Amino acid sequence: MSSGENRLEEERTLISDAQGKGPMATLAVYTKLSGPGWLQSAITLGGGSLAGALFLGILGGTSLLWLQLVAITMGVIMLSAISYVTLSTGERPFRAINEHINPVLGWGWIIATMLANMIWCMPQFSLCFAALQKNLLGSDVVDDSSQTKFIVSGVILVASAIAVFLNSRQGKAAKAFDWFLKFLVGIVVICFVGVVGLLTLKGSLDWSAILTGFVPDLSQWGTPTGKIAELITTLPQQYQDFWTTKVVAAQREVMIGAAATAVGINMTFLMPYSLLKRGWDRSFRGLSRFDLSTGMAIPYVLVTSCVVIATAAQFHAQVDSAFLSTDPAIMQTSSLFSGAQASLEARVSLDGTEAGSADETLNQIAALSNAEKTIASSLVKRSAFDLSTAIAPLLGDKTARIAFGLGIFGMGFSSIIILMLINGFAVCEIANRDLGGGTHVIGCLIAGITGALWPLFWAGDSKVYLAIIASSFGMMLLPIAYVTFFMMMNSTKLLGDDKPSGLNRIVWNVLMGLSVAGAVVAATSAIQSKLNDATAGPIVITMAVVFIIAVIIGFIRKQQT
Repeated sequence: MSSGENRLEEERTLISDAQGKGPMATLAVYTKLSGPGWLQSAITLGGGSLAGALFLGILGGTSLLWLQLVAITMGVIMLSAISYVTLSTGERPFRAINEHINPVLGWGWIIATMLANMIWCMPQFSLCFAALQKNLLGSDVVDDSSQTKFIVSGVILVASAIAVFLNSRQGKAAKAFDWFLKFLVGIVVICFVGVVGLLTLKGSLDWSAILTGFVPDLSQWGTPTGKIAELITTLPQQYQDFWTTKVVAAQREVMIGAAATAVGINMTFLMPYSLLKRGWDRSFRGLSRFDLSTGMAIPYVLVTSCVVIATAAQFHAQVDSAFLSTDPAIMQTSSLFSGAQASLEARVSLDGTEAGSADETLNQIAALSNAEKTIASSLVKRSAFDLSTAIAPLLGDKTARIAFGLGIFGMGFSSIIILMLINGFAVCEIANRDLGGGTHVIGCLIAGITGALWPLFWAGDSKVYLAIIASSFGMMLLPIAYVTFFMMMNSTKLLGDDKPSGLNRIVWNVLMGLSVAGAVVAATSAIQSKLNDATAGPIVITMAVVFIIAVIIGFIRKQQT
């Protein structure tokens, strides 16, 4: 018996013995053996989730806290479902879907996963570079030249490849990798939990409002919320309509983006293959659910909630005195002005005055009420690095900048590692090779090298087109993946005696059904938002039509075999 088989047998024995001793003993063993959930956490807690939480806090204060809680709950349910199927059958999901459900769904799933891995690796390299330049080393050491960007990205790529190699090893190396990921996640968790704790001690937080924010409020899909909503109601009706349209559009965009960062299409691929890579089977089904809850869901909810709370306290309906000035020259010195200028110019045009000179327009903007200026400031797309000021009350400006830079770098670096791992699994499946080995290395490097080339692609207008392809296809396919998992959980042919029955089946189907419905709503809204775009619209429509036709043909051919 190999060392890996010995390890698995020891873990099975530990689980079996602990289950015989009761819940507390089982909990202790599950905590000791957890791992794949932390891989999910490393990619979930990336720059996207951080930026999503930032914008939620700016726009809605703490009233939108429920969104990311609901999104991650849906994700855990569906990841638990695919984990249950994988551990019960021991089959690789891609091949199980092709054989038992629909090969078009299987191939669509794996292609979308690889596309997402390669494209979204680019902004993670960019995020790491920005953390080094803005927070850790400074622009004197890390300048903005293309040569420096490639050199730094090359070093990050080598470090990521080493981390991937460690993960591919069994025993102490793999365990060290798990703890390394936990450490990276822990940096960010500690910083923002600390900020919330400090603000609580200072009496700066309204915890009744915060707890209320965890209660889902679907009306926020079509109406402004938080203090911004209160400010809008103080305006004359025509201005209320103008700002409501602007704020609701931004609010929907942020809600979709924040929900999408909780569980992406590539994450649905990572979980089952990381379980198979570890050799887990049906004995580990309970552990896998625990692992998802504690390794992914709890850190995600903790971090994103604390980020929303901290940014709400720092930014929601708050602007600097320069931006509120009635002197155009002073107002333009505010860091918010350039981001808010377009909205403010559109607002003053409502007054029906003929277009004047630039100076006249600036005078009109400066004369607007503080309420309208504050509303306009909430629409400014701030950088995720603005969050470093949110933890300044805890650590001081300089230390906060460094701590935040480490956290941001850790998020980007860990996401690169996991995206590379996922791509390695996907390439192994396409090549029909065992997980691990040379094929897996090639797949990992495809994503890593693509990401390291971000200075060529993730800049200017080119990144817009890449984002359109990745987000549209990924969001379109996510509910398809969820429906596929739903069908797998109800397939007697696939699961046999392991198919849930009785009350257990009802609970599974209700939870999965709600998750599928939520994913469909989010995907539909994301697609609709692209249809009016002259560039994105044709791409989205073409992909949707071609994929739907292919799925129908796949089901027809499946019935004929």
